[in-house]
Amino acid sequence: MSTNMGYLRSSFVFFLLSFVTYTYATSFEVRNNCPYTVWAASTPIGGGQRLDQGQTWVINAPGGTKMARIWGRTNCNFDGAGRGSCETGDCGGVLQCTGWGKPPNTLAEYALNQFNNLDFWDISLVDGFNIPMTFAPTNPSGGKCHSIQCTANINGECPGELKVPGGCNNPCTTFGGQQYCCTQGPCGPTDWSRFFKQRCPDAYSYPQDDPTSTFTCPSDSTNYRVVFCP
Repeated sequence: MSTNMGYLRSSFVFFLLSFVTYTYATSFEVRNNCPYTVWAASTPIGGGQRLDQGQTWVINAPGGTKMARIWGRTNCNFDGAGRGSCETGDCGGVLQCTGWGKPPNTLAEYALNQFNNLDFWDISLVDGFNIPMTFAPTNPSGGKCHSIQCTANINGECPGELKVPGGCNNPCTTFGGQQYCCTQGPCGPTDWSRFFKQRCPDAYSYPQDDPTSTFTCPSDSTNYRVVFCP
């Protein structure tokens, strides 16, 4: 009797765990198609991973994850303990990121299972640009659930005032001030943000660029793919 009860209890627990995993885990496949190494970063889930050309990294994020971002770091050097630095996207000199990266870095941002059981996600250039990127649901379902991209030659066309080694910086980091940083109330586009928006219409170009830059997918049926240099 006790043996059977133990078996039934174990089976029930396994069922519950399987259900929770199925219901709440969202998969993000991060792929590097660049002809150079990218040190991918992901917070608050994932940390970091070196990706040589053609390599992929899969991150499983639980439902309810928010204020999350995936980005690529370039020209990094890390020692055996995972300490070092990157030219762009550095996160405190460690391979396994726990905080956000240092601009400039092209960002894939997401919040899972939010209002109306939707995932909210975007590509953001609010921190500037370093690597071309696509961000896409792997099983799109119409509406605002479709692939988005930022693949323009922003580094090559970057205005001199924003140009830095390895990328194109954002005006807030470069100039500061409410006009560019939008920290104390409403703000609008600037000539600098329009430079980014004209080249990547899908992407956030300044902090309050929501209407044309936020995308949604059903949270119970969607996984995603982020590709560097698509």
